[in-house]
This record gives sequence, C-alpha cells and structure tokens, in this order.
Amino acid sequence: MMWLLRRAALPLKLHGPWLEASRVISAKSDILSSSVSHTVGSCRVEKEHCFALSAGERLFLGNCGYCSGASAIRENRNDVLADSELQISPTAELAEERNGDKEELLSEMELSEGDDEKGASSEDIEMIDTALVLLNSIRGGSSYCLFDICDTWAKKGNKLSIGGVSIIFSTLHNRHMYWKALKFSEWLRKSKHIELTEKYYAVHLSCISQTQTLEKVEMFFEEIPESFKGELVYRNLLRSCVHFSNRMKAEAVFKKMKDLDIPITVDDYNQLILLYKNLDKKKIVDILLTMQKQNVKPSLLTYKLLVDAKGKTGDIMGMERVFEAMKVDGVEPDPRILASMAEFYIASGFKSKAETILKEIEEMKGDAVWARKLLLPLYASLGRDDKVRKIWIDCESEPTIFECLAAIEAWGKLGEIEDAEAVFDVLRQKCKISGFHYSTLLNVYVNNKLLTKANDLVKQMSDSGCSIGPKTWDALVRLCIESGEVEKADSILNRAGSQSKARPMSLTYMAVMSEYAKRGDVFNTEKLFQRIRQCGYVIGNNVFALLAQAYVNAETPAFGFRDRMKAYNLFPNEALAKQLVQVDAFRKNSASDLLD
Repeated sequence: MMWLLRRAALPLKLHGPWLEASRVISAKSDILSSSVSHTVGSCRVEKEHCFALSAGERLFLGNCGYCSGASAIRENRNDVLADSELQISPTAELAEERNGDKEELLSEMELSEGDDEKGASSEDIEMIDTALVLLNSIRGGSSYCLFDICDTWAKKGNKLSIGGVSIIFSTLHNRHMYWKALKFSEWLRKSKHIELTEKYYAVHLSCISQTQTLEKVEMFFEEIPESFKGELVYRNLLRSCVHFSNRMKAEAVFKKMKDLDIPITVDDYNQLILLYKNLDKKKIVDILLTMQKQNVKPSLLTYKLLVDAKGKTGDIMGMERVFEAMKVDGVEPDPRILASMAEFYIASGFKSKAETILKEIEEMKGDAVWARKLLLPLYASLGRDDKVRKIWIDCESEPTIFECLAAIEAWGKLGEIEDAEAVFDVLRQKCKISGFHYSTLLNVYVNNKLLTKANDLVKQMSDSGCSIGPKTWDALVRLCIESGEVEKADSILNRAGSQSKARPMSLTYMAVMSEYAKRGDVFNTEKLFQRIRQCGYVIGNNVFALLAQAYVNAETPAFGFRDRMKAYNLFPNEALAKQLVQVDAFRKNSASDLLD
C-alpha cells in the first residue's frame, strides 16, 4: 500500500487505473461530534497498551488537543475559518483552491491486473489513438452535447479499449472537467461500449461525488446490483462521505466495510484522519491506536495529514514532533509535506525555519516543475522577490502551465502586478485561456484591491465566452464585497448556485454570510444558512457562529438556538457559547421590557 499512497503526491498517469480519476479532496470541516467508537472497532485502547505505540502515535497521545500553548495561526482569506465546518468545494487539495488542504487520496484499485506489464499490441495502440480523438472532441465540445459527440464518434466504427477509457477519465479529472467525466461515464453505461463491472460503478460513483450531492451518490449506490457492491464500491463510497464531510455516514460506511470483512487498509484509515483532522482531533489518536493494533504502518500521506492538523492550530512544536517521528519510522518526506511545514512556519512567524525548509526543497532531486510550483508562492509569502524572480528566470524559457499559475500567484502576493500580467501573457501563448486561468489573475486584482482592473478582466472573460467555475465565482463575489456591494455579491452567488454545474465553494457562501452577519441582517444571514444546507454542505459550529453573530449585532434574541444545534448533533464551543450568552441576555431584556 505504501507505493500507492506515495502516488497520491504525483500527477495522474495516463496509462494507470481509471479509478485514479476518482480523487477525494480534503475538507475544512467541523461537523458532528458524536463518538466514532462504534465504527472503528476497539479504538479506545487502554493506557497500559500505549507503551507499544510508534513514535508518531505516542506524540499524539501526549497532546490530544493539538495545541501546545503556541498562538493559533492568524487566518487569512485563503484559509478562512481554519476550523471551518464546511466542506470545501470538491475541485480541489491543490486544484481549484490553493492552500493544500485538499489531499488527493486516489482510489487504489487497478482497472485490470498487470496492465502495466503487458506489451501493447498495434491494435491496442490504434484504439488508444482513436480514444484520443474522442477525448479532444469531448474537451472542445459542450457538456450538453457530449452524448451526441460520443455517438457520432462511435457511428464511425470506433471502439474503446480499457486503456482508452483510462486516458479519457484521467485527463478530464486532471483538467477539472468533472461534469464531462460524469457525462462520459453515463454515456458508457447507456451505449454499453464496455462491460459494466464493479470498477465502472466505483468510478461513476466518484464522478457523481465530484459534481453533485451526497444524496445523489447514495441514490446511485442503491441502484448498483448487489453482486457489484464490493471492496471498490464501498471504498469509494467512504471517500464520498469524507469528501462531503458527513461524519455519521462515513462512520456508518466504515462500520459496514468491517462487517463485510472488507480489508481495511492504510488508505481507509487516512480517510478517517482526513475526516477528523478539522472536526474532532482527539479521534485521530484513536485511529492511530487502531492502526498500531492492526499492524497497519502509517504512510507518507498519514504523516502529511498529521503535520497539517498540527500546523493549522499553530502547534509548531507538535508539527515538528510529527516530522521527527516520520523520519524515525523511515518514511522519506516529499516536497509537498515540506512545503506544508514551510507554510505553517511562515504563518507562525518562523521565517528562518521556513527558509531552511525551502532550501531543502530546492536541493531535492526529482520533479523540478513540481518543486518550482510549490516554491514560487512560498517565497512570495516571505517577501523574497529576489528568489521568486530567480526561480521564474529558471523556467521562463519553457514554463509549464502550472509554473505560470504559481508565478502569477506569487507576483500577486508581492504586489508586483505588472510582472503577474506579463506571466499571464506568457500563459496566453501557451494554451487556450479558460475561466480557471482567468480566475488566478482575477484573484490577484481582488486581493490587491484593483477593482477597475478586476472589472475589465471580468469583461474579457465574458467576451471570450469561457466557462466560469467555483474559483471564478468566488473571485467575483469577493470583488463585489470589496466594492461594498454585498447585495450584488449575493445575487451573483445565487445565480452561480442555480446555473453552474459545479456548486460555488463553501468559503464563497461563508463570505457573503459573514457580511450580512456584520450588518446584523438576521433575515439574509438565515437565508444564507439555508442555502448552505441545501447545497449539501454539512453545517458545523462556525456556520452557527456566523448566525449567532447576526443576532448579536442586531441585538435580537435567538430563540431555540441550542436546540437547532442539537438537531445537527452539535454543541457550542467556547467562543460560540459566549455569543449565546449575549443572545440570551437580549431575550431576558425583551422579557423585562414586557414585564415593565
């Protein structure tokens, strides 16, 4: 399993399993607080067994609260509400949204055993070539016409091989064309171009997870014939539940897997860690104890999640202990985990430590493009324009799209707008500019409060006819908020929710809801609360905190607030409890006025 999870840090391969297209991204969530003890077996190991734990497990037992007294990281807009209970939009741990919180947990099942070892015949190569023709047609066409595109291709006598299907799925997912991946999967099912196996059902389930709601995922799961509900399908169902940050359903699926004697791998435990790292960190200790008991060795991704969990709370000493434990266990760090540590060092003010880490990334052998993609925005966060310029010069002769996007972000952080625009011009020459590319520069303008330039760029996007995705919607909404036009931001968000195939990001909803809460606009804050719920995002403490703030600022009592939270199996944390005291005070004053 180690080799498979290491692949989570690498780009998807064209010849690999089509289930690689099923990527479950990490979520900033903090949902229900019910116990998981009934789902992870004997998680709560007695204290006398703790002496046998590995270094990684021991350090977590020593600090269940993930905080060693260090001050919490100051939250910025890209990491709004570090304890946010909402699921971040699926497009993304390093895709539509930056911040690295979206861990790419790839499905581990190969489409067919030993494909890589078999030599490709001339017929196989020809079928792959025809699949590439279909792929180009799908990419260039509209999702609404995808069935017609595929039917036209098939009427010419073309056929799909397993390798061709793998290429199409992997490419569509790499380019965030999740809706097209779903439509292509539906066409495969309707046209019967391939045999419907458990692997097909697992992939289709993941496609639904990327584009629709968890309810839709569950509906499809019920349609799957019982003979195909095996290890692959249940594993992807678990990923979907984690993907939507639905704790109760994820725990129920995990328990069902155990009841069915499905082998529980390190990947499955990583899913639980991913689920709990922002909603109930004490449960991570239980997962680590269970892994030790079941003799499941933590992987690189396990340590990446643990470092992230520690770093997000500003527990730098705890983060360093995790890193040392990783090295003791013989797990080699990769650039991504080092970049995460550097990011947390920067956020906590340890700039010299961050620079040491970044130098280590520079000296690592491997994918230079991947390293530059990570280094550019991090050096920008340190204010090192000299390093950003040097790295950009190194790749300027033949930069990749990823390097261009990272450079635009970096120059934007440094306030070097002309340099960011120059890189965008380079990007124009390399590829057809999409809404995703536009949104990178748009965020630079919004973050630097260049509202005129942002409006002009939006007009360019509109004139070019490019599609608008969640990241672009987010930038447009923030543009309106920066201009003081909250109602317009709300209108854009409402239009995005009703027209867009990919739902707006949870942070976008939270941004508008926060503005209404500041105003004490209880009606519109409640409205946003309901829209967040209707989008399928799981409601957590921070959503209720914004709602409570609206009542506090309006100096209006909130009746039944605690009962509403109990309906979501939530209980107020310390900050929210203080808000509720204020809300209760308004209720008492209102009652006193009536008595007077």
